[in-house]
Amino acid sequence: MTDRSCLCVVLAAGEGTRMKSALPKVLHPIAGLPMVVHVVRAALAAGGDVALVAGNGAEKVKAAVAPHAPGIEVFVQEQRLGTAHAVLQAREAIGRGYDDLLVVFGDTPLVQADALAAARRRLAEGAHVVVMGFRTDAPAGYGRLIEREGRLVAIREDRDCSDEEKRITFCNGGLMAISGAHALELMNAVRNDNAKGEFYMTDVVAIAHEAGLTVVATEASYDNVLGINNRAELAEAEAIWQQRRRREMMLSGVTLLDPGSVHFSHDTEIGPDTVVEPHVVFGPGVKIAGGAVIHAFSHLEGATVAKGAAVGPFARLRPGADLAEDAKVGNFCEVKQARIDTGAKVNHLTYIGDAVIGAKANIGAGTITCNYDGFSKHVTEIGAGAFIGSNSAL
Repeated sequence: MTDRSCLCVVLAAGEGTRMKSALPKVLHPIAGLPMVVHVVRAALAAGGDVALVAGNGAEKVKAAVAPHAPGIEVFVQEQRLGTAHAVLQAREAIGRGYDDLLVVFGDTPLVQADALAAARRRLAEGAHVVVMGFRTDAPAGYGRLIEREGRLVAIREDRDCSDEEKRITFCNGGLMAISGAHALELMNAVRNDNAKGEFYMTDVVAIAHEAGLTVVATEASYDNVLGINNRAELAEAEAIWQQRRRREMMLSGVTLLDPGSVHFSHDTEIGPDTVVEPHVVFGPGVKIAGGAVIHAFSHLEGATVAKGAAVGPFARLRPGADLAEDAKVGNFCEVKQARIDTGAKVNHLTYIGDAVIGAKANIGAGTITCNYDGFSKHVTEIGAGAFIGSNSAL
């Protein structure tokens, strides 16, 4: 697709009232990353530029996305007048002559780049409008994709379907790809003569069909188009994301003894031949080299674990924990902002914070570093080969 330019408009202006939250809906996290950032990442991976249409909490949304997509254009939808109206807030960007226009939603965090690329391929093959659909055995409540001779002629809302149409199991996923040459013309033709007085993207299908343009549907998995409207659906999306990531980890050579009990962050990195026991939680910023062992009921965040090191069971590695090769942090230990050097052992009921533990040092049970004087943190240094007896306060 490198020979075709593309703009992906991410719609992230919804109020999200069903989340019952002061936080804009699209900023609720999946695997520790705001859902809109998942969408932006997928759009960038599919190729091209991204424009974001924000509304509620626009500055917060922009700030959340910016580190992952520097220079992203953000347009604000002041009035919520429907999805087509939202897309047209990015009129300036759309009008720059892109070959392809993708329209996706900031609350579909599981959409994948290959699904977006598949829609773009249909444009490259000659379609003018491509609607992403999904199949389900329980289509009630979803808009149906009405096809004739391989062409999509309409999207019919469930309440408007005939008895025959209600039996259709191919449903509207909402995401759409449009030929850049026709995008503004089609959007401008959308009218708001409906019960809510809003401008709907779905009307583009009928408008394009009546204009003699080629409109088709492409099939994606349900999770690619799963939209999040409340906390229950957020939990459903989190579970699907975790299931995907566990499979990826295992296929890359990581052993998960009880996959369903292990939870990853969006940026967790684990090398092959690492073994992860049950009930382990990886927070943001964890990097584990190959051949390590993470024992059960451990929690890691912002930590680095080298080859052959062991963590847990019941250990907590906080940000700045850095375990060298063959180091060991054992049961009921906590490490924060500290280097545990090669072969050193911190085995039992110990807190090591703001410290450097030398190679092959042994830290006895119940030891703590108490290096905060009420004003500043100071670094505790323990040399190579040192032996610290039990119940020591350093």
